[in-house]
Formats: sequence, structure tokens, C-alpha cells
Amino acid sequence: MATPRDHVEKIRKIKFSIGGDPNPLTEDLHQAVRNLSAELYTKDVHFLMELIQPYIFSNGYQIRFNEGPCPHSNLGYIVPEWVDENPTLSDIKEIYGSTSSLPTTIIVLPLKPDKVKAVKKQLSSVHPEVLLFLSKIKRFSVRKDNEDPKLNTVNAIAITSETDFVTRKKIDAESYTLRLAAAENGDKSEKECTYYMWRQKFPVRKENKVERRMEVDQWVITLAFPYQERLHRGAILPGVYAFLPTEMITNFPFIIQADFVLSSSRETILLDNKWNQGILDCVPSAFVSAFISLVKLTEDAPMFNLPLMFGFLPVNSSSYAELNAVRESIRAKLVEEEIVPTESGLDQRLFHKPHEVGRIQPVFWDILKKAREEGVSLHNLSSHGRYILHSSFDKAEYDQILNFLGVSQVNYEWYAKCIEGSNLVLWVSDNVYTELLLFIARNWPDLCGTNIKKIPLLKYVSKDENVSLCSIDESFHRNDQMVLCLSSTYKHAPWMIDCNQEFRCVTNHHFMPKSTHEAFQLCSEKLVIVLPWLQKQAKVVCLDVYDYAWIVNKNLPNDRKLAVTYAHFLCHSLLKKFLSADQVSSLCATGSMPLVDDFGCVRTRCKGVLVPANGSKWVNLVISNLWKQDDYVVLGEDYLLPGNFAGQRTSSEQLINFLKSYASASDIPQISPPNSGIRAVSRPLTKENTFLLLDWVQKLKLRGERLPEKFLKSLRNGNWLKITINGSSSYGPPSQSFFHSSSWGNILQNGSVLVGIPLIDQSFYGDGINKYKEALKTLGVMFESGEACQFIGENFMSLEASSTLSKGKVLSVLNFIRYLRENLLPPEKFIGSIETGTWLRTCHGDMCPAEAVLFDQEWKTASQISDIPFLDDDYYGEEILYFKTELQLLGVVVGFHENYELVVNYLKPKSYLTSLNAQAFLLILKCMKHLKSKEKLIAAVAKIKCLKTNQGFKSPHKCFLSDPEWGGLLQIFNCFPIIDHEYYGSEINSYKDELKELGAIVGFLDAVKAFASTFRQKASKSSITKENVFSFLSFYRKQNRPLRKFHPDLRNCIREERWLRTNLGDFRSPKDCVLYSPEWKTIYPISLIPFIDSRDNYYGKDIYGYKDELQSLGVVVEFKSGVKFVADGLRFPQDPCRITPENALSLLKCVGILLEKGNDPLPEGFLKKVSTKWLKTKSGYLSPDECLLFDNSSGLEQADGPFIDEEFYGPDIRSYTKELNAIGVIVDVEKGCELIGCHLSFHSEFSTITRIYNFLHEKGWKPNSEATRKIWIPDGSDNGHWVDPDDCVLHSGDGLFGLQLNVLEKYYKNEVPLQFFYRAFKVRANLSLDDYCRIWNTWETSRAQLSNDECNAFWGYVMRQQSSRTERILAERLVKLPVDSGSDGVLLLDKRDVFIADDLQLKDVFVSHSPHPLFVWYPQPSLPSLSQTKLLELYKKIGVRTLSESVQKEESSSKHGLELKQVNPSDVLIVRGLIRLLLGFLACCLTMEVEKRHKAVQCLLNLTVFETSEPATLSYSLSLSSDKMLNVRVSQMIHWDRESSKLYTVKIDRTASQKILLEYASCFSEKVAKGVLWDKEDHINSLSELIKSAFLLRFDEEAVSFLLKSKNLQIFKEDEEFLAAAFPCE
Repeated sequence: MATPRDHVEKIRKIKFSIGGDPNPLTEDLHQAVRNLSAELYTKDVHFLMELIQPYIFSNGYQIRFNEGPCPHSNLGYIVPEWVDENPTLSDIKEIYGSTSSLPTTIIVLPLKPDKVKAVKKQLSSVHPEVLLFLSKIKRFSVRKDNEDPKLNTVNAIAITSETDFVTRKKIDAESYTLRLAAAENGDKSEKECTYYMWRQKFPVRKENKVERRMEVDQWVITLAFPYQERLHRGAILPGVYAFLPTEMITNFPFIIQADFVLSSSRETILLDNKWNQGILDCVPSAFVSAFISLVKLTEDAPMFNLPLMFGFLPVNSSSYAELNAVRESIRAKLVEEEIVPTESGLDQRLFHKPHEVGRIQPVFWDILKKAREEGVSLHNLSSHGRYILHSSFDKAEYDQILNFLGVSQVNYEWYAKCIEGSNLVLWVSDNVYTELLLFIARNWPDLCGTNIKKIPLLKYVSKDENVSLCSIDESFHRNDQMVLCLSSTYKHAPWMIDCNQEFRCVTNHHFMPKSTHEAFQLCSEKLVIVLPWLQKQAKVVCLDVYDYAWIVNKNLPNDRKLAVTYAHFLCHSLLKKFLSADQVSSLCATGSMPLVDDFGCVRTRCKGVLVPANGSKWVNLVISNLWKQDDYVVLGEDYLLPGNFAGQRTSSEQLINFLKSYASASDIPQISPPNSGIRAVSRPLTKENTFLLLDWVQKLKLRGERLPEKFLKSLRNGNWLKITINGSSSYGPPSQSFFHSSSWGNILQNGSVLVGIPLIDQSFYGDGINKYKEALKTLGVMFESGEACQFIGENFMSLEASSTLSKGKVLSVLNFIRYLRENLLPPEKFIGSIETGTWLRTCHGDMCPAEAVLFDQEWKTASQISDIPFLDDDYYGEEILYFKTELQLLGVVVGFHENYELVVNYLKPKSYLTSLNAQAFLLILKCMKHLKSKEKLIAAVAKIKCLKTNQGFKSPHKCFLSDPEWGGLLQIFNCFPIIDHEYYGSEINSYKDELKELGAIVGFLDAVKAFASTFRQKASKSSITKENVFSFLSFYRKQNRPLRKFHPDLRNCIREERWLRTNLGDFRSPKDCVLYSPEWKTIYPISLIPFIDSRDNYYGKDIYGYKDELQSLGVVVEFKSGVKFVADGLRFPQDPCRITPENALSLLKCVGILLEKGNDPLPEGFLKKVSTKWLKTKSGYLSPDECLLFDNSSGLEQADGPFIDEEFYGPDIRSYTKELNAIGVIVDVEKGCELIGCHLSFHSEFSTITRIYNFLHEKGWKPNSEATRKIWIPDGSDNGHWVDPDDCVLHSGDGLFGLQLNVLEKYYKNEVPLQFFYRAFKVRANLSLDDYCRIWNTWETSRAQLSNDECNAFWGYVMRQQSSRTERILAERLVKLPVDSGSDGVLLLDKRDVFIADDLQLKDVFVSHSPHPLFVWYPQPSLPSLSQTKLLELYKKIGVRTLSESVQKEESSSKHGLELKQVNPSDVLIVRGLIRLLLGFLACCLTMEVEKRHKAVQCLLNLTVFETSEPATLSYSLSLSSDKMLNVRVSQMIHWDRESSKLYTVKIDRTASQKILLEYASCFSEKVAKGVLWDKEDHINSLSELIKSAFLLRFDEEAVSFLLKSKNLQIFKEDEEFLAAAFPCE
């Protein structure tokens, strides 16, 4: 076996040519490594240069690496050198101390002086988590060695345990728990963190393959989940590892490890690399699998530990967009997994998908927990349509996690179902019950749409004094059948509940239980929220005793006993101070309290209460009950009896006194009068009775009582009051009597000849009557002179109502008014009594005074337009004129006094108002000016011909009031009627507002609108004549101001309307017209321009005289300003030959002007018009975007491309470079490569094509379309053909493809750089694997035999291109493969009938039996570029079967007559040494767990061994594609039947030859290895060789121990214990 030093020397020789031929790439390799190190060595944290030259001592190896070039190879950095001294292992042991064991691997760093501090610092702070993903390193320590040993320090990190190893074959994953520890000198304790590790393999997808990883077929992704705070030693916490940490902080709570492609600095992975993207695409699947194993497979983990696992979810976003995509993918996968723990009500753990799980509000959780503590069963929480999140997880601290998963709150229907299904209302205490009500109230806006309204939820005390339930709906829609109540004052509740039972719940009001009241009392906050909710949603009534008393009052039935009980209730409520005196008074007020009358009937409605009739004063006075009809109650005898109510005693006196105090039980005179007449006042009363009646009325007034109508009427209208009329005595009603004073009584008696006045006989009543003046006024007696005058007038008018007043009577009335005025008595009352009568004669008949007018000259003009009711002068004569003052007092209109409203009220019909004279029309305007309401007047005259104009009388709405400043505007068109100023005078101008209201146009703005409307109308009909135009231009010139200062309506219509005729035969607005000038001559032939029509038959040459005015109006008068018309009206002739150079240059000039005005880019419509073929080139007429401007310095000729014909256009064309570029012409030849390339197909001369190719190559051109992606293959100087680039190759290969592809170096090698075709056309530089596969497929169908040279060429190329992609393509494309025929030729056979001879003994057997070759071809001898080993390996990868795996074996059975003898297993060397060897191999080579490796070797210990006298016979067969079989029979020494745990072996003679023993040892080792590692075939050969070596030593334990150590293998304490148990005797 080679030593470590031999191994190093072999590496130096093979890889670095030390001791052999020099390697020509040595210097390049050295510089490459040097450059790489320089790139990495950019800051102190990158100490690559120090690590490149370390001393390494490991497992017998002693090597170092040097920065300087090795003298033997001229290579630095990477050449290993053997270390013999300085330092040696002895030197290192001395440092560690003789008592300390050395680590497995030691690295000594001889640091540069300037790097000592930085490197020490970095190594001392190596991230502890670096060991997580370095599978071979279990402990890493950094030792600082100093001259003073006291200063020596050791920093260490170590994996202290690996447990719970689990393999999951279905998903090719494994998991284990790892404990990581870190310690430093001075620390008293280590810092530890446990990580759950998940490693999973994924196949590499084709689209993610990269060149650096072509040979890798699997991604291995490891995720680390830290259970505690991560170890970091103050460093950052990287989230991405590529075996070693990067500097990427993911913000995820787990670590991602994979074989990422890194940046050169190793700080980050390349996020845009498709390999890395493929890995990141697999991370979500790995995470989900790991997470499920964490959450669901830890059977014994308590539920409250699960939130810790959910802390590994990436709830926070990352600063890397690519990692956020990973995060979102994890989320998307997790939401489809059953991972969220839910409530089961049992000990069973249940999980469901996040969207199936709901959260409960914390307050409701508190209610449920209290209910559970009180014994309520909650086993059906998750049976209400949603699984419920486990309570240990449903906390605010986990909101972010649950939101990430999409676990939302349950809907409010769930709460309703839960409350009903869990029977929470009746089974919980009232404290919890009120909390439940509080929860419902606070969440009612959301709960109200659920079934909660129909759930029996509300408690109440029923009639039988038991607690019952009703729903919110039942309470809300009670229809007064049941009303739930709460006491607003806690101490009132027991009293009202007891009283409610006394009243037998007749009110249908039921109170919540006392315990519920108590619960609310303990927490007032509940009631503050719950009560308003109950009141609104359940119509629960909150009552105090006062409210309850009113309810009882209103709902008591016609029950005599209950009515008396109610009086007791009020009395005791007052005594208990539950009711105040005021409240009791209101409850007992007349008409509200049910009372039992003297007939024993319950009276619920009454206006008063009378004490019993016996002994009352009113009986003596009025004899009968006058108040009976007025609903007065006479109390019955029931109230005199004592009683007992709700445990309270009441005496008879106590109740009667209570009713007198609060129920107003009373007697006359305190009683109010009835609403009926008193028969006593229908006849004269004595003086005493009169005073008694007046005293009663006066006291009622003092109390502020309103006397009943009938009662008052009878007193007012009864004939019981003594009066005198003109000295005669009689009795009359008070309402028609006067209480007079001496000052006015005599005057009226003497002055009134119209009627008499009834006066109270004061001599009869004496002075006593004076104290009852207020009572007399109440009864209607009048005291004022004015009232007497009014009485006179009303009676006078009533007497004369049957006939019209004569002239004499009218004059008498006027004289009486004058008499009153002369005697200083106010006449207003008299006038008021007569002024409404229609007794004055007018020209309209009899009318009231206020409607009559006394005519004079002031009314003359008004009488022309109004029919006014003047007093009839002919009837009354001139005498009436002497009473103007009296007439005015009566309301007659005397004098005009601007009484315009009267004029309007009596306005004559419209037919009388036409053609009015000036004064009459001006009066109408005055009336309008002074009146607020003028609609009637406007309606009368607005549309009749009453206004004189220059066109006769017109209705006002058609007229215009002209103004000197703008009046000329109305004269442009002869259609506007203008008001006649001479007729009306200047006064008409003061009524502009009134004229405007009548519809006349009086202001400039309205005139402009009218003019503009007419202007637009005429313009729309194209009827604005030449004369109109010149008239307007003249008016505009006189205004001497620009158009922008005109009114917008006028300005807009002039600018926008089409009123100017053009030479195109249409009318256009000024801005769309051009005034012709000679500058337009050259552009006119190719553009339709709207010139103003200056022909003689229209505007003529005179129009040019208004150039300034037209320009001001917007007409274009300069060429530069009108280029937009060229753009809009561009019209090329169909034949481009008709376009002269002058026309084209003029057009380019217009383009230049457009560009100067900021039209960049040019208008789209214009560009579309110029995009036609009109520019002349050497290739004919083309569109601008197909043209180029020639450049003499380009090296091209004008005929080489579509260049503009400068000979045709002249040299001036070059001055329009900017303009040409703007319309699409390419003016920079370098930017015209695509056009020149497109033009290539027009050429066939090789010299022209090569000149163009060289130009295109120089400009870096690449074709943009398939049309230009063609290559010219010349055939002489003027002939050839165009081919596809895919049919071309730059260089020929090995001569196999000469007839299939166009080799460009053959034609263009000295003409055009071949790089041009590679870059521009993507022509391949060399042949591809696909080319080789195609030719091989051709050989498969056309040739049965190949030459060795052809095979060498083909497979040599394939081996140079070998990769996983190559292997996959060959496996798919190749049907036949070469086989060695034994002759000079090579045959091609179906690869299903071809095999790799990996077993030479079997090969010899089958070669002799096969009629044709079976085994693949390979060169003999091997070539340097085509070794046999590598070629056979390639064959295997592309689908060729190996002989060993293809052959079928058929062993002979012990039942076929063989003699069997059972022997001890130790007789065939199944001994302790063998088991030790197997355990060491399984523990170290496979790192198999203890239990598994013990189980693997137990199958050997369980064997029953039989010896046979003869070897077993084995038949081998190979299946071919032709369904034929090749069969061979051989003998077998050993056979292991695993199913029966039996081993059959031929008896071996230990003294036999070495060949036989070796053959037996080979067979034994193979059988044992396959039996133990039947599921791990990759390791069978290694184990078999190890067993074979030990077999020859008869498994001697010392020899086996030495063999294990030599292979760096060992067994552990658990294995020693297993061996001791298996072999107790040894």
C-alpha cells in the first residue's frame, strides 16, 4: 500500500509534471492563481495568502504550500511540498504538552508580520456555525502560541452530539439533531445551541445546468433550524452557506446551505446565476418537508412547544428580492399542508391546513376557559364549520406567524354556533354570563348578521318565579307579549321583582334575575356597554321604580283589587323613598291613576277626583253633580279599608290621607268648573248670586285655570247682568255690555246718532262691582271707548247690510269720523269695523274703501294703460272732495304718490297696449323699476309690439338698445331692430335694466352674443358675403385694438367660425387661411394650401389692403408661419418623377421651420405622408426610412447602398442633413448598416460584397431579420448563391464533414475577417456534438462497419466534450454502438446487445458461447486522449449494461440431493473478529447509527450454517434484444439464503492450495458483504476486499484491530458492549 509521502509525490508528478516533461501551461496557471488571490486579497478579512502557504499535518501527511514558484515546476501557491522539519510533529507535541492528544488535523500558519494581528483576530472569531456543514470536522480549535506560555489561548468550537438520525427514502432526505458548543479561554462555561438539521437531495434540472457544475446531477440542500439563540461571537448571522458562511443576512430564522456558485469575494452567492436559482427553487420544498417533520413527527412534544417550531417560518421579508420569492413559495406550499395545531377537546393532537383553521378573540378564549373551569364541556369547539386554533398558539405574540400562514379569525357565525352548541348561557355562573353578554355587545355589528338573534340568550324571572330564557329576536319582536327589564338602580331590583309578583306580571314585563343584577353591580363597566346594546337590540327596558309604576299604571286591567293594590304600591314606594313626592304626584295626577269610584268601578280616565258626596260643599251649592260628564271620579269606600302589600301593612287613614295629598281628591270651591252651561245664568241673577259667581270666576283666573268653553259661553251670553241703553234699564249678556267711565260715555251717547250703547248699571251694583273688573273682562264686558266705537260701527253695518248705503249715509259716516277726530277720540276701531264693507260706489261698482281711488290729474297717464276703480264723481258730486282726510283714513287712495302697484294690478288687456306713446311706455318702465314683483307687467308687454325701433314698432325681446362705441357692430348685418332714441329721448337710457327684463338687448355682451349667434348662423350656411366681410374688417380697423381684447364670444366666433372663402372652394376660419405671397410658389405644386380667394369674382385684390387686420385675426401672411399647412396638405403626385428638386428642397425647408418651432418629433400624420417613395436614390425612388445620405469617408461607393442621388438634387441637399434625419433618412452611414445589409441581396459581384462585408464588420453590424441573415458563397467573381448561416462553419474539423457544410475560411480567409461571420451570423467556429451525432446516425443506417480511425476521431471528440449533457445527448441519439469484431474493422450493433466486460471471468465464458461480438470497442492500445477506462465509463453512462448487472444467476438448491451437515458458525469463520471488522466499517465508512449497524450484523449472528460435500451449481444467462438467451453453468462454493437465514458452504480443507483458499476467501467475502450491505451496493466492493484480507488472517482479533487502524477505522463503546453480549464466552 502506498504511503502518504508516495501519494504526494505522485500528485506532484502527474498534476504538476515534476520529474517529467515540462508543462507549457505552467506559467499561465501560476499567473491565473496569482490573479485570483489578488482579487480575493482585498481586505484583512481575506487572508488567502496566509492560508495558501500553511503547514498541514493530518493522518500521516506532512505537507505545505508556498507562495513562491516551486523550483521544480515554476508554480506557486498550489504545489504540495513534503515537510521534514521546522516544524515537525515533535515540535507540535511539545507545544500541546506531553499529556495532551493531538487533533486529527493541524494547520500551522507562518504569518507575515503585518498580517499577524488581522489573521489572529479573524481566526479567533471564526463563526461557530461553520462546523454545521463541514461533515468531516467535528471540532475546530485555534491555538495562539506565545513566548510566554501564560499568554497562550485556545478558542474552540465543537459538535458535542448528533442524535435522532432519521432517513426518509421517499423524498431522499435525512434529519438529525446537532448540538454545537463554543468556548474561549476565560469563559467559565461553554455557550451551546441545538440545531435541527435537514438534508435533502433534488435532481438538477436541465435548464439550471452551468459549465462549472456539468458533472453534478443532484443538489444537496441542508437547512439548519436553531432551537436557541444562534452562536455568533459578536459576528454577523449569515443566512446562506456554501459550506462556509457568506455575508448574506437573509432575515430568515433558519440557515440555507447548498453548493452555491459564489462571487469571487465569497461574500455573496450569485443571485442571477441559473444554477443558484435552481437551488433556491428547491429550498421551499426542503423547508416544507423539514417543517412538517418538526411539527407533526415529534409525537411526544407537548402542544405548547409547537409555537417554538413555528418560529422558524420566514415571516419577515428579506432585503434580497430572490429570497423574497423563496419566502413566498414557502408560504404558498405551507398553506396547503396540514400543519396548524387545533383544539380537539381530547389528548389527541390534530393538525389542519391554515385556511381551514380559525382564531378566536382573546376575550372569548377567557370566557371559554372560565366555562371549562366551571365544568362546561367544550369538546365540540371545532364542530361549528371551522377548526379552532389551539389555545396555546392563539396569542397576540404569534400574530405575525399566523398572518403569514393566512390563519384568520373565525367568522362571527361560529361564535353564535359555539354559544348555542356549548350551552354556555345556563351552565356558567352569572359573572361569566355577563362577560358573555359583554362580548356579544362589543361585537354586535359583526354578530348581528348571524344566527345569534335566534339563540335563547337572555335570562328572566317568569311568572312561576323560575329563571327562563328567550332569544334576542323574541325579545325584540315581542309585540308587548313579553318585555325584559333591568333595574337601573341595583337596590330597587328586589322590590320591583317582588312587586311584579304581586301584580301577577300583568304588565308582561319580566326582570332579569337578582343574581344577574348582582353580577352587573360587581362590574359596572359591563353594564355601561351591555345595557345600551340590550336596549337597542333586544328592546330590554331599564327601569327604576318610577318607570315601573308608570308601566303598571298603563297595563293594569279593569280589576278593582289591583287598582287598590296600585295605590298601596305607590304609598309604600314613597315611604321606602324609592319614589319622591314629585314623582308620586305625577303618578297620582288626575286622569292617570286608576281609581275605584263610588259604584265600585275602576276608572282609568278622569279629569278630577272628588271626595265622597257625603258632607261635601258642592252638593249644597249645585244640588246635582255637574262634573259627571266631565269625567270626575267620586272615590269609593274601598280606600277606607286597611291592606297588606308585599309584606307591608297600610291603614285606612294612611291611604286616604295619601290620596288627598297626592291624588287631588277635593271639594268646591277648589273644583274647576265643568264644561257645561249653568242653567242659573239663563235668567237675571240677584246681586248676591252675581257677586258669588264673579268671585268663583275671579279665583279661577287667579289660579290660572282656563275656563271651559261651554261654561264660559253660558256666562258670557246669559241674560243675567243688569244694563242701561239710552237711559232705559234691562238685563243682557256680559259679552254685549260696556263698563264705562264718565270721560267717554257721555260723548258717545251724545255724538252717536247711528246706534245705542248698552252700559252696566253701576248704580244698581254699587261700588262692590269694581273689584270684579277682571272677572267681568273674562266674561266679555268691554271697557274702552274704541271698543264702543267698534260696536257702533259693527251694529251700524249690520243694520245696513241688506241695502246699499245711500249718498247721505256715506256722508254721515264721514261726518262721524270727523266728529271723533275733533273730540280727540281715536276713530280707528270704528273705521276698522266698517272699512271692509263694500259700500263705496266706484266706476267698477260698489267696493270697499281700500279698493277705491280718488281721481286727479296725476292719474291721467296711468289711466291710459290701467282701468283704475275711481270714486263715482257723478254719484257723490263735489261734496265728497271735502272729506279727503276721512277717505284716506278709510283706505281710499288719494293722489298718485308712485302707486305703481295699483297701475299694474288694473293693467288693461294687451290689445290696448300696442303702439304706446312715449310717456305711457316710460310709465311701464317706471313701474318695473319701482316694483319687486313685475312678472305680470313683463308678461303683458314683453311680446307685443309696443316699442318703436328703426324698423317700426316691435316687441321688446326683438329690439336692441344701441351704444355709440359698438353700435357699428349691429350694422354689419341689416337684421337688428334698434330702439328709436329720438322718439323716447335720453330718458330711455336710464331704463336699461328694465328693457333687458323685457327681453331687449341693451348691453355690449348681449349684443355680441346676438351678433356672434347671427355670425355663426350665417357662417354655418356659408352666407357671409363679400360685403359683410369688408364691413366687418372696416369695423375692426376702426376699433383700433387687437382681437385678444375683444369679448370672448366675439373673439371666439371670429377665430373659430369658417367665414373666409379659400381657393380650395370652401370656407375656413382665419387661423386656417393663408394670404398668398410669392414665397409659396415652389411648395404649392405638392401641397394643398388654403389661400384666401383673391380672384376677381370674390374678394379680389382689395383683400390685400386688410393684410394687417387679417394677420391680427389669425390669418397666416408669412411663409414661415404657414408651414403647418404644408404638413397638413402635403399631396405627392402618383408619379414621383413629377417632383422637381425645387419642390423637394422647398419641402425640406418647411421641415426645418417646423423643427425650429419645437416640432420634434414631427407630427405623426406628416411623417406618414412623407413615408412614401418620393426620394430619388441610385436604386430608384424610395421612402425616407429606406434612404441613406452618402459619406465619402465610409469606404463605400454610392452604388453599394440606397444613397440619395446628389447629382439629381444638387449640392444643396447636404445642407438639409437635420431635416432629412427628422423625416427618417439615415444621415450617419454608421447607423445605416441594417439598410446596407438589406441591400446586399441586390449584389452578385464578389468584390462589392466583400467591400460591404468589411464595412459592416468594422461597424459591428448584426442582422435583425431572417431576410438579411444569409451568407454569399461565391462561384467565381460574378456568380454564387446565398446560404443559411446554420449550413456554414468557419473552420473544417478532422475531415469527416467536408461535403455537408460550407467552410467559410475557404472563400473569405484573406478577404473578410472570419470573426465577422461568427459575430454577425453566429456561424460556428468548429463542429458541435450535434454534428457528430448526425454523422453517427448516418453511419448507423448506411454502414455496418467503420474503421478504427473513424471511431478514434468520433470518440476522441466525444471524450474531449464529455459532460453530463454530452452523456444525456449520446444516450438519446445513439442507437448502435461499436463492438470489437476481432478484425481490423469495427461493427455497429444495437446497444441493447452490447455489454461492458466488468467481469473478465464471465467475459471469457460468454465470448466462447456467443455467435457475434458482445463487448464494446475501445482503442488498443489506449490513446492518451482516449483511455480505455474513461471510455468504458462513458459507455456505462449512455446506457450500455455491464456484464455483472445484466447476467441472471440460478443457484442449485439443497433439495437436489446434496448432503447437508449443520455446523457451528465459528467453523466457517463467523467469529468475533469478523463482527468487529464489520462494525468498524459500518461506523466509520458509512457513519451508520448504533442501532442500525448492530441490526445489520445481527443477521450474521442469526445464521444456521450447513456444509455440503460439493459446490452448488450456478447457471448464468444473458437476455438479448432478439429475445434469445445465452446460458452458462458454473460451480458455487457458498450460498446465503437470506429469507431462511441459512448459509450453505462447501466443506473446505484448510490445507488446500493457496489458490483454492483465495478463491474461497473471495467468495466468502463477497457473500458476507452483499448480505450485510444488500441495500448499499456502492460500498460492497470495499467491504468485500477488507473481509478478504481479514479472512486470510482467520479474523484474528489483534490482526483485525491493526487492520482497522491502518484503514483509519474504529469501533465505539456501544460496539464493544454489543460484542461482549454476542460472544459472552470470549
